[in-house]
Amino acid sequence: MTPADIRRQVVLDEHDMAADGSMAVIARRIIRNDRYQTHLFAVSLAPGGVRSPRRLTHGHVLDGCPRISPDGRRVAFVRDLTDDEWAIPHLCVMPTDGGRIHSVRATGFGSVSELAWSPDGVRLAFTATVDPPRFLVGHIPPAGRHHHLTNHDTSPIARRITRTDWRWDGTGHLDRWSHLFLVDAGPGAVPRQVTSGDWGVSDIAWSPDGRTVAFTSAQGEDADLVPRTTIWAVDVDDAKAGPREVLAPAGWANHAAWSPDGRWIVAIGVDVALQLDHLSPELLVAPVDGSAPPLALDPEFDRPIGQWADTDLIGWMVASRGGPFWPTMDRIVATVTDRGRARPTAFDLPTGPTGPVVRRVLVEGDIVTHSLAVASRGPATGAISWLGTDGVRGLELSSLDAGATAAPCVRTRGGTAWLRRHPQPVMTRVVAPGPGGPIETWIASPPDAPDGPIATVVDVHGGPLGAWAPAPHIEVMLLVAAGYRVILPNIRGSASYGRDWIRPQLGDWGGVDANDVHATIDHAVGLGLVDTARLGILGLSYGGFMVNWLIGTSARFAAAVSENGVTNQVSDWANSDSGPEYDRSSLLGDPYSPEGIERLWRQSPLRHVAAVHTPLLMLQAEADLRCPPQDNEQFFIALRNLRRTVEYVLYPNESHTYGNMGRPDRRIDRQTRMLAWFDRYLRN
Repeated sequence: MTPADIRRQVVLDEHDMAADGSMAVIARRIIRNDRYQTHLFAVSLAPGGVRSPRRLTHGHVLDGCPRISPDGRRVAFVRDLTDDEWAIPHLCVMPTDGGRIHSVRATGFGSVSELAWSPDGVRLAFTATVDPPRFLVGHIPPAGRHHHLTNHDTSPIARRITRTDWRWDGTGHLDRWSHLFLVDAGPGAVPRQVTSGDWGVSDIAWSPDGRTVAFTSAQGEDADLVPRTTIWAVDVDDAKAGPREVLAPAGWANHAAWSPDGRWIVAIGVDVALQLDHLSPELLVAPVDGSAPPLALDPEFDRPIGQWADTDLIGWMVASRGGPFWPTMDRIVATVTDRGRARPTAFDLPTGPTGPVVRRVLVEGDIVTHSLAVASRGPATGAISWLGTDGVRGLELSSLDAGATAAPCVRTRGGTAWLRRHPQPVMTRVVAPGPGGPIETWIASPPDAPDGPIATVVDVHGGPLGAWAPAPHIEVMLLVAAGYRVILPNIRGSASYGRDWIRPQLGDWGGVDANDVHATIDHAVGLGLVDTARLGILGLSYGGFMVNWLIGTSARFAAAVSENGVTNQVSDWANSDSGPEYDRSSLLGDPYSPEGIERLWRQSPLRHVAAVHTPLLMLQAEADLRCPPQDNEQFFIALRNLRRTVEYVLYPNESHTYGNMGRPDRRIDRQTRMLAWFDRYLRN
């Protein structure tokens, strides 16, 4: 496998399942002429094994967010045109057995992002950007309309910024909010805006009676300073009454689902004000009428709801869809991440939403579920389908019948076929003894690795609330194909191992976590796997921080690659799009006092830059708003002035995770440079 093989990558980005469990629609992403294309395919879920997907859409398009109508006869989706830079994502509907596509064009709104069918299949709710612009000054085209540049520049005169939430990595300027719209599902219908205000709408969900839509929103004058999302609901046929808050924990909540009788709401959230990062998101339930505050469904459970495992085989272009779903009054289904595996899990309610819960993992194994769906009608109620990895296998569609005791059924092959032409890494799970307890670690080795130690690269995940999964990153596959062994440790701070594994790392970046990295290396050396003279280190984001930190506090690495890392916590507090809240919940510090600044500086790799002698390659997305270039350039400039071996590579127009979802030729260049750097300093 070489970096150029990235052009062969196939990703099953997302999917939906018919309410009766009979079929699914998947969105499959490929690369053609260095451009991404995503098309929809229908897959039968009738009894049996692998099915040949039936293609529904074609062309130079990105078709995503498929949602099947309740009767299973139509699929709605969001389409973006890849060959028209002025196009905006818009709503489309077509029959699930193929046929004509009809589009809902912009009428007083801009880019469409989410959609949901009403329970009777008559209407569609969707979110789209709207006017007025939040900060723009000057003549601005209305939302949904782009003007070609002619003899003058149509960019705004200025942005008058009054809040701290004007930017977000991967999006850029947040000039317009997304709000809720409603439209009849037939051709020619005119959409109607339901909500408005200086706040946004996401995670939309219909009530069972089709009268109300619940959504996630952060409202209030200081919502930019304290980004606390809660669950709201609005009567779609009496919008003048305005939205009402229906689930408001002390912390935050998102991704609501209704109970089948319409009396309860369940959501993912935290019921602790100003919570710290060691608290895992849990399931919260509350009566819709507001007669009682939200309660934790399973308060003793210490694992995060949702997909928190790290593997870029899931593509990263589409947010994980992991529930919760409430198919029957006695069961809620959601994805739970436990020790780097993300599995569909049932929460059975023997005595109702406020009684004791029986938790059941529905699918065992080394899987990472990215997109989950649950059947809600007919005999198949409770059946599940998902897109997920299994070991080193790529994303495929699988399903499990309701109440099934048999193994899950894999329904597709196309997400893995591009990998089968290459020998895959041998993934070995080891448990390294660490100063804070056992450290679960994956070691990826070439299938033909010789006995004894070989050149090795330590790869540190991001977050730090990430966790390496059994499925490797593409960079790991490439390193292994080039003859390297790769160590992937889930050090303290990694999510999905419980709060006691995260809490010691808060406010101690470069402390217990760095000790754990060294402990896993020492263990691998003791196993006879590592050539200590040919040891490298690699990391993105928080992993980039750890690279910068370890080469300034240790001389054991012969080469290092840091990508979109952190070097100066003092400046990054404000430079990052989420810096103040991120630093608060991580106990990193703040600039309000000498003590707060000292905490930030104590956890800054720039503090140790004079001690860096390891050859360092710095890779940076130029449009990264999470770990911006201004921060990492400080490290580069310092190292150049110290005459150390360092290179700094900037990728234009790319955001934080460009290595997984950026322009294909840039992804290839990134991987090529990474391999060449390690070859230069670890081969000899």
